[in-house]
Amino acid sequence: MRSLLAAQSTWLRSYYVSRAVFSIVWVAAAVLLSAQPTPVAFLLVIYPAWDAIANLADARVNGGLWDNPSQALNVVVSAITTLAVIVAIGRDSYAVLAVFGVWAILAGVLQLVTGVRRWRDYGAQWAMILSGAQSALAGGYMISRSIGTVAPTILDVAPYAGFGAFYFLLSAIWLVAFADRNARA
Repeated sequence: MRSLLAAQSTWLRSYYVSRAVFSIVWVAAAVLLSAQPTPVAFLLVIYPAWDAIANLADARVNGGLWDNPSQALNVVVSAITTLAVIVAIGRDSYAVLAVFGVWAILAGVLQLVTGVRRWRDYGAQWAMILSGAQSALAGGYMISRSIGTVAPTILDVAPYAGFGAFYFLLSAIWLVAFADRNARA
């Protein structure tokens, strides 16, 4: 049992690092390409799609979707969001930001639930719990911006992705420290 938890903890650290790297690259691309409509549309579509794929992969490694209901629901929410972003892009940037806001709230709450559940087995999940809560708050902010008078851009989503990168990287580092401390005990 202990070796299974160690393998899953190693996976979780790698998973968090890959999520951080994706978000960092996404933010950099968003900033560099913010004035170009086609790349921006692509970036807006792949962000929730990546979240769905990442949650699916993580749930499968950690017992499957049935054993990870918050991640299973996050896969569904992120997949639906991907389709909703495609539709919203055809409408306007206000609609896109509203979709991202709703998704940030739902995905944040589901991430918070996943972090709380994982705390028992892996410890060191406080950053993911905090990230989930902040995601939900950021979603509310995005929704408020989506009903404003200033036209939203991808740069209204970039800070959300940037904070996600920070929390994923922090979680990976914290798990390394947690594993090191447990190995010494």
